[in-house]
Amino acid sequence: MDPRIDFLYLSEPDMIAAGVLDAKRCVEVCEETFALLGKGDYLMGGANHNNHGMNIVFPKETKFPNMPVAGPDRRFAAMPGYLGGRFDVCGNKWYGSNHANIEKGLPRSILTMMLNDKETGAPLALMSANLLSAARTGGVPGAAARHLVNKGAKVVSVVGCGPINKACFTAIMTQLEGVEKVVCFDLFLDKANEFARWVQGEYGVGAVGVDDTEAGFRDADVITVAASRLRPLYFEDEWIKQGATILVSGPFNTDESFLTSARIVYDHTALQEAYVEDAIASGNKEAYYSGVIGGPFFRLIDAGKLPALKDSTSLGDVVNGAKPGRADLKERVIFIACGMAVFDISWGFELLQNARARGIGQSLNLWERPHQG
Repeated sequence: MDPRIDFLYLSEPDMIAAGVLDAKRCVEVCEETFALLGKGDYLMGGANHNNHGMNIVFPKETKFPNMPVAGPDRRFAAMPGYLGGRFDVCGNKWYGSNHANIEKGLPRSILTMMLNDKETGAPLALMSANLLSAARTGGVPGAAARHLVNKGAKVVSVVGCGPINKACFTAIMTQLEGVEKVVCFDLFLDKANEFARWVQGEYGVGAVGVDDTEAGFRDADVITVAASRLRPLYFEDEWIKQGATILVSGPFNTDESFLTSARIVYDHTALQEAYVEDAIASGNKEAYYSGVIGGPFFRLIDAGKLPALKDSTSLGDVVNGAKPGRADLKERVIFIACGMAVFDISWGFELLQNARARGIGQSLNLWERPHQG
């Protein structure tokens, strides 16, 4: 057997050339991934095989002069996993995040993705992952839209006008045919107006920017939520019309009456159960719940006001036909997505296949022969 190991390096321009911005295809790959999740053909981190990942969170104070201290959105995270089906590959997304990056002209988070052979552990590809991660973050609610949104949806609301929600909106729009109006809400009106101008130019539909929260939710058929963590987002039950679908990719809170009356579909209930396990292990469930997207649901489950996660619906169940998604045209549906490494793996694998077929990227050598056997 030849011990030589080469792997492919894909820069951000390489990723673009390989199709990372193809939102429609990303939604299809995410749907395929949900089907595998529903069947159980995957592994993620932790003893429960369902952990979101492992974080390095910096302390508020340190006696070591070079050790970083806590700051807004400052952390490192590793998200490993294995995905079966046609992918049959291991991978890990690694990223550092720091809100102060913006002052340096950098994205808040800088990400890379490594794919590895499942048998040997040998690297297959190292790729720039900012666009990959954004695309699959959008592709997840895009897949949810395919299965949960009423087909006659005409008004879409974008709650939070940053790059993540641009990716979500782009993916969701690949699944909607009759959109006539887009409402763009942000705490900063200039950002909302900028997003609205982009929507008008890109899609040719009417769009308006608003900085009033109620205006961002009322009368919308589809609402994509990916707002900033810097200020809590709250919406009221009465703002949500019959038949609306809310696709949640960021933190929020709302009236108990809405969550106990809407149909809830989770990205993957086993992942949500892993979050609850971590909350219990933290010794302060309430503080932990406040920091995760599923917190509002977990509180109501603990209080016996919502079904246990094991009795709830994952989108993989809906994709596989094991459980229903939307029951009727009037039902209000909320979908919650918290992010899973398997989607980075599936979309990364798809792009690696594209890159190989198109001769994109740079081959790097790990070794001709390992120095130690």
